[in-house]
Amino acid sequence: MDESNRVAAIDPDKPHPARRYNYWLGGKDHFAADRASGDEFERILGPGVRIGVRVNRDLLRRAVRYLAAEEGIRQFLDIGTGLPTADNTHEVAQSVAPESRVLYVDNDPLVLAHARALLTSSAEGKTAYVEADLRDPDAILQNPALADTLDLTQPVALILVAVLHFIPGHGAAQPIVRRLMDTLPAGSFLVVTHATTDFVPPEIAAAHQKMYDEGRSDIWARDKKEVTALFEGLELIEPGIVPNSEWRPEPDAPEVDLRHVAGWTGVGRKGTS
Repeated sequence: MDESNRVAAIDPDKPHPARRYNYWLGGKDHFAADRASGDEFERILGPGVRIGVRVNRDLLRRAVRYLAAEEGIRQFLDIGTGLPTADNTHEVAQSVAPESRVLYVDNDPLVLAHARALLTSSAEGKTAYVEADLRDPDAILQNPALADTLDLTQPVALILVAVLHFIPGHGAAQPIVRRLMDTLPAGSFLVVTHATTDFVPPEIAAAHQKMYDEGRSDIWARDKKEVTALFEGLELIEPGIVPNSEWRPEPDAPEVDLRHVAGWTGVGRKGTS
């Protein structure tokens, strides 16, 4: 399918996570269905939803900078990219190391329409974009763009920020993460943020579950135990599995109500064994 056909496949009447996220971040790339979905989440979960998505975005920036500056990572596989905004993965990584290489993956055709904004690499590095779905990891791993962009004999950071909660089912995300990490060499890293209802009152968790059961939410919240299981076999980087706002925060970062954060973060390293 060529690019024009993919873009034509955009369904403006069906909300999409990337566009809803863009709406919450104050972007312009969304439709009425995305705004209606986002507004319903805010009615159920409270206005802190927008705080939570900004905290999540800040975490992405901190994690990528940490990996590039302190761990020497120069290759990033960012799945669930979302629509371009400030501090995209390649911008953060290449601000530290201009030779950094990034492959972006998303399943929203609208992201493809904006892919050129994701491909503004430094001259020393490289970026590329693949339209694919996390639920089919082999399609990502076998795409020629991956081999053309990333050297899988060298460490890669797998970025799964705010995407695994779109994989429904208890234990359903873990095999996907394992398949991807098994392909990456020793010294690679996994970065995860994941929505949770661990921090909200039971009545709000129940209201969200009702939304999900009625097909009005596409977010499968996981608790800390299940998020921790995603890192099985990896060495967790300090401070371990923590709320998004508490993973190596900036010294002057304000404290954020965990009810608004509503997400767990972890970063893990793949060892040699």
